[in-house]
Amino acid sequence: MSLKTVLETGLETVLGKIETAVRDRGPGRKPVLVAVSKTFDAKAIAPVLAAGQRVFGENRVQEALGKWPGLKSAHEGIELHLIGPLQTNKVRDAVALFDVIETVDREKLARALAREMGKQGRTLPVFVQVNIGDELQKSGVAIEKTGELVALCRELGLNVIGLMALPPANRPPGPYFAQLADLAKKEGLDGLSMGMSADFEQAILLGATHVRIGSAIFGGR
Repeated sequence: MSLKTVLETGLETVLGKIETAVRDRGPGRKPVLVAVSKTFDAKAIAPVLAAGQRVFGENRVQEALGKWPGLKSAHEGIELHLIGPLQTNKVRDAVALFDVIETVDREKLARALAREMGKQGRTLPVFVQVNIGDELQKSGVAIEKTGELVALCRELGLNVIGLMALPPANRPPGPYFAQLADLAKKEGLDGLSMGMSADFEQAILLGATHVRIGSAIFGGR
């Protein structure tokens, strides 16, 4: 089986599972599939683009700069999400390349993004990333500080559309998805970026509007 066939089959399977989860959940908007293409080169991404996928996620600004400018110029309608930690010294490149920033997790970054978006004349949608499992090794604002950061982002003029989180590994993700949904509702936010290859169907049942799926489409890294 060719690489193209494997990738297209993976994408088709994921899309089918999303449709099933949406039917099981009931009324509500269909979640956006963010195909996580980190570590895969343009050649590996091409079959997924050819199959019609247009929303992709990358973890690192520098890696994305090496492949996405060319892919964006060759394919219309691409929406690129930054789903990894963002250092303030990479903000200029991130604002120029990405279309959505999902990992706003601190005041310094929020202020840097607001300044740079103003300079470049771009207003990118952003998610505030929450450290939903209170894990020292993970990025994200503390749960109890989420409202404060959302309010600051709004004061700065950032277009905050939702919350994003990664539940702890090796624990049932459902309670964390539900908690993130409650936090978003409290802040008047509709967007919920949650759920990856192993748990996206449960995330959809609990209200995910964006699911970030890599290995189920692209295979192991």
